[in-house]
Amino acid sequence: MHIEQQHIGEPGLVVLDLTTADEATIVTVMDGLQQLWATSGITPVCRTPGEAGVTARVYADIRRPGTAY
Repeated sequence: MHIEQQHIGEPGLVVLDLTTADEATIVTVMDGLQQLWATSGITPVCRTPGEAGVTARVYADIRRPGTAY
């Protein structure tokens, strides 16, 4: 995956590449992140054949509160 400058062009914007052992865990983590901050939400989960675990990318704006507020 490629991160373009527009994705993190100002302070407070982050790109998080997540890797976990299973899909249930990664979805739980993404849900927790969207409770804290404004994020891209639950994003597609990828599995690479022959590699352990699953990955996902989340974009977050840590200046804005998430859905828990």
